[in-house]
Amino acid sequence: MGRHSLPDDAATHGSGAARGAARRRTVALATVLVMAVAGGTAIAVQRGLLSFRRSCAASAVRLDLVASPDIAPAVRAVAERARAQKITSDGSCMDVRVSARDSYEVAASFASAAKPDFSVWIPDASLWVDRAKDAGESAGVVTAGHIAASPVALAVVPSAAASLAWPQKTYTWAELATSTTQDDKLRLGSADPARSASGLLALSCIAKSAASGGPDGDTRTAALAKVLSQRVSPDDGRAVKTLAPDGSADPHRNQALVLSEQSAFAYNAQHGTAKGLRLFYPTDGAPQLDYPYTMVRETRMSTNESRAAMRFMTLLGDPDSLRVLAGQGFRTAGQQMADPVASAAGARAPQPYASASAEPPSAQELQDALGMWTITVQSARLTTVVDASGSMADPVPGSGGRSRMDVTKSSLMQALSQFTPNDEIGLWDFATHLDGSRDYRRLVPTARLGDPAGGGRTQREKLTRAFGALQPVPGGATGLFDTTLAAYKEATSTYAGGKFNAVVLLTDGANEDPGSISLDGLVTALQKLRDPAKPVALIAIAVGPRADKDEVRQIAQATGGTGYQVNDPADIQAVILKAITALGQAQGG
Repeated sequence: MGRHSLPDDAATHGSGAARGAARRRTVALATVLVMAVAGGTAIAVQRGLLSFRRSCAASAVRLDLVASPDIAPAVRAVAERARAQKITSDGSCMDVRVSARDSYEVAASFASAAKPDFSVWIPDASLWVDRAKDAGESAGVVTAGHIAASPVALAVVPSAAASLAWPQKTYTWAELATSTTQDDKLRLGSADPARSASGLLALSCIAKSAASGGPDGDTRTAALAKVLSQRVSPDDGRAVKTLAPDGSADPHRNQALVLSEQSAFAYNAQHGTAKGLRLFYPTDGAPQLDYPYTMVRETRMSTNESRAAMRFMTLLGDPDSLRVLAGQGFRTAGQQMADPVASAAGARAPQPYASASAEPPSAQELQDALGMWTITVQSARLTTVVDASGSMADPVPGSGGRSRMDVTKSSLMQALSQFTPNDEIGLWDFATHLDGSRDYRRLVPTARLGDPAGGGRTQREKLTRAFGALQPVPGGATGLFDTTLAAYKEATSTYAGGKFNAVVLLTDGANEDPGSISLDGLVTALQKLRDPAKPVALIAIAVGPRADKDEVRQIAQATGGTGYQVNDPADIQAVILKAITALGQAQGG
């Protein structure tokens, strides 16, 4: 994708100090640009190239800007000041039109072929910019800077905060989650992590915090997520409305809520100090909403639009604008000093509200957390189909001599650990003429992982042993097409309502069975089997350099599924979770 890198773009995932320095460089660069523009404009006026005698309206540069609903009012106030004071860019007034849209909706829109109807986007977190880039290679989004910040904390009504010994007692993320989900006396809510940056950042921090507490961290995180999923709201705005009046025993209301500091500030401004929220800031760090100022399709913007966009960004950082932002509960980007914003939001020492924020979760950590959430909230029914052809015995470079099958088995067992007892998973393997005239074998029927499977074992234990027993068939070729059709037929005929249904197909080569159905015949047959009312996705993963990635993508797309290629079988686990997350959201949305 074509993109023009700007200073802050390189620091998006760096250290806190690096991010702060990068943001200062961004502001400095923007200031230099504006000074250069101003100097050029003065020369142009002297030469008669520009005239200020024209009306401001006639010369205004229109800039359409979309912002997260929480920060849109502040941005709109700055835009109105720019119009009222006739603040110019290159001698032309700026007509900045601000619309409020949920960040997850904007990020998802980049997957469509439609051209965005805005030039600048200010989501509440950089993770949405990353998701927009993943959604479409032509997205052309570039972060030019950050205009505000707000840490994500745990907001609690006064009586419940007292029961947790606020503000003297401090907690890690894992301890906070456990303390607020262990019984029904203190009910914890959140906005949906699939749609809320606050929810996803907190979930990722909980997972990381729990993992640091011992080997059962994944299990504890999944259990916490299961409890939290029972009290999740579609978005941040509706999550705030679930807070109970202090002292209320309403079982449908929450006493605690994952919330940004700015949202708590707004709540307290409405309800007053006595009834306001108290904030717990975890000792292992509070992730921040960072409000990236993002240029959209920068290469298609006119010079006037591009300069006006940069001019408006610098305007958002001037003292008057910073006062507007602080007045609505936002911290200055890159600045740790929190008072009086934090105090008004419900912060009190010794809660570490002014200490360094948590390092932002990596893209992989966010993906893992979202994948775990999707699986936990929406149980899955998967048939896993693994290539057992002879080439799976080939060694994987850099793996210490382990074969492609060995690494694939390890990755599958890691993926298995992410699923809950309510998920249904089965196992097939395939190679040419593996079972008489058939190219496939049903090794473990698809069933709930928590169900008994004979001999005192569960389905999970049976699958773990079956994964471990997978072996390449010497001389076996890749019987891909017939196997794919048979597995998809069975999955559609045994569709389970209320679950995410899919076939996960792993292959390291192209179809090598000359007597099988053709590619065109397979695609046609899969399209006929596909039922939008009972969706079963095919997740096809081409493993290694010999696999035909275009072939697996074509096959997968015939079912509404997705095709991927991984050069290292160790990446299979991450790809499966990514696919389930993306397809699960699409089916659920």
